Amino acid sequence: MFVTRLKRYWIQYAWHGCLSDLARKDSSLNGTSTKINSSQSSDFSFGAKVGARGASKGGGGGDGALQAEGVLGGQQGGIGGIWPESPSFNDAGIGDIPSRWRGVCMEGSDFKKSDCNRKLIGARYYHIPDFAEGNQSGHTETHAGKATGSPRDTVGHGTHTASTAAGAWVVNGSYYGLAQGTVRGGFPSSRIATYKACSINGCSGATILKAIDDAIKDGVDIISISLGMSLIFEPDFLNDPISIGAFHANQMGVMVICSGGNDGPDPYSVVNSAPWIFTVAASNIDRAFQSTIVLGNGDSFQGFAINFSNLTRSKTYPLAFGGDVAAYSTPLSEASNCYPGSLDSKKVAGKVIVCMDTNPLVSRRIKKLVVEAAQAKGLILIDEEEKGVPFDSGVFPFSEVGDIVGLQILKYINSTKNPTATILPSVDVETIRPAPVVAYFSSRGPGEFTENIIKPDITAPGVGILAAMIPNSDIGAAPVGKKPSNFALKSGTSMACPHVAGAAAFIKSVHHSWTPSMIKSALMTTATTSNNLRKPLTNSSNGFASPHEMGAGEISPIKALNPGLVFETTLSDYLNFLCYYGYKEKIIRSMSGTSFSCPNNSLEDLISNINYPSISISKLERYSAVRTVVRTVTNVGQMNATYSANIHSPSGLVVKVSPERLVFSRISTNASFKVSFYAKGTTRGYRFGYLTWSDGVHFSRTIFAVNVV
Repeated sequence: MFVTRLKRYWIQYAWHGCLSDLARKDSSLNGTSTKINSSQSSDFSFGAKVGARGASKGGGGGDGALQAEGVLGGQQGGIGGIWPESPSFNDAGIGDIPSRWRGVCMEGSDFKKSDCNRKLIGARYYHIPDFAEGNQSGHTETHAGKATGSPRDTVGHGTHTASTAAGAWVVNGSYYGLAQGTVRGGFPSSRIATYKACSINGCSGATILKAIDDAIKDGVDIISISLGMSLIFEPDFLNDPISIGAFHANQMGVMVICSGGNDGPDPYSVVNSAPWIFTVAASNIDRAFQSTIVLGNGDSFQGFAINFSNLTRSKTYPLAFGGDVAAYSTPLSEASNCYPGSLDSKKVAGKVIVCMDTNPLVSRRIKKLVVEAAQAKGLILIDEEEKGVPFDSGVFPFSEVGDIVGLQILKYINSTKNPTATILPSVDVETIRPAPVVAYFSSRGPGEFTENIIKPDITAPGVGILAAMIPNSDIGAAPVGKKPSNFALKSGTSMACPHVAGAAAFIKSVHHSWTPSMIKSALMTTATTSNNLRKPLTNSSNGFASPHEMGAGEISPIKALNPGLVFETTLSDYLNFLCYYGYKEKIIRSMSGTSFSCPNNSLEDLISNINYPSISISKLERYSAVRTVVRTVTNVGQMNATYSANIHSPSGLVVKVSPERLVFSRISTNASFKVSFYAKGTTRGYRFGYLTWSDGVHFSRTIFAVNVV
């Protein structure tokens, strides 16, 4: 969701601790816009120690650590807002609101103060600048067109993301029977405050800054933002309102977690890539939704889908390929892909239609609407690459298969005089292997603006996520005779982001004094890079996932409670980063409200030296000089401990660490080390590896990416 015009801006005003003042002073912020990067998943991330696997069949509860209270989470979930009546926001069993909470529950259209409770403790909404085409006046409009504004969610994105992060335990939740079980958020004991910063037309930069400012003032611990600037606008770190707001939040000790974008699998597509942002990629979990395709010859195939078809095995329907039922003078390529206007409705009516999916500009939803409008009985979609991301077609029969299965279906059509088929309703299939797998859509690194930081940072579940939803009464959305569901299955890095927010809240509840960078480090250095087959994580193309796809790996919150060592990235690191990137000292001082001075000879390559939990070197010449970076770790484990280094590097890349042992005591809790890289006889391009520090109990893993030129 974005507007057609962007006014680029530079920050020219001191913050003085107030982002909203900056937004008012610099009206060009109103020209920026963002888009949405739109259960079992939480248990899959936390593991069996937290609750039963899957959407658990038992009741709520969990272990004692999960019942800790006091962590306050602020949600900016895309269009945002919240549906307070959802059972996921029930406050049963939750104690009084912490006295440090300073927020409000704003009343608005169809939203009262009484809609907030001990779980949903805050709700704000904002008037959004009007960016309608032709209107550049900067006038404001409310979230529901000309209706009165409200914190109420009218789309479902904010409700879904908020409940994913911190939803209460709900017994027997499901999406019309799919994924049935006990549903909960990542950290059910956390409080929720919602900041509805976007309208259905998009999100203005000024409003995003104001919302982040309010969240900080209200006293939240963690801000989860499931949206991002479009790379079409090329917003660098101080031209991106999310980046600016997140910087200020970090200054105030508030952690900001953002979705990495849904523009994968292309490289350089990740957004929200500032080092002070915790950037999240998406993966699947060990559950999928399958719809069986039965051909007239008795053959059956499993496709991916979320559909509530009323078709059965007992009756099949005529089966046709889109290219064979083309409208007059329509190119075969368009009819094969079921473009709008490409099919002859008289030839389509009553048939199950097979469409190709070779053009990403025509979505599955559009293809479904095209064949549905032509009175087809169902749609089989053939995708060249099995993406494994289920499409929700409601009651319309739909199933998606890869090109291998698709070829067999087309062969059947071409070899049979009267081919027929049926599409059965979806069922959920558990114990899917391998899992997790980096999602096809998840945006990839390196970052657009610097390759000296690895982005994304981490991976979390983001495919087929069951979470709260506004009850949808749209025709065709619910099975006949069923009431609108309080839950929905959604996919996107928007769904992955709140999983990490829930994990961060879990850690914060145990380690109250930990800073955002310590929590981030703990999650990154303990992340897993193995799937449920005990093999390296893969991507949707079945290749090994690289740090540019998965960051440090899949979150493992239980391990992150006791990481042993953490990397503390300080304000000075972030300010140095801005210097190294090339910003003028005057701008950095104004933006940060400090008297900071840039180091001499500030070069972009020095970004690799900020104290980040991962290491990236954008350029290392073969057979050239050794490149060395420095890191400092803090011991948060056993007081008297000795850690030894273990390096895993690819062939031809010589990696050394000095010293090879780190000794900690009551007096000495910090230690620095150097990592040197030398390219000797390796191929050009990115090479990946990792360094592990271990005392025999803890394993602190730092990934590295080195671009050999």
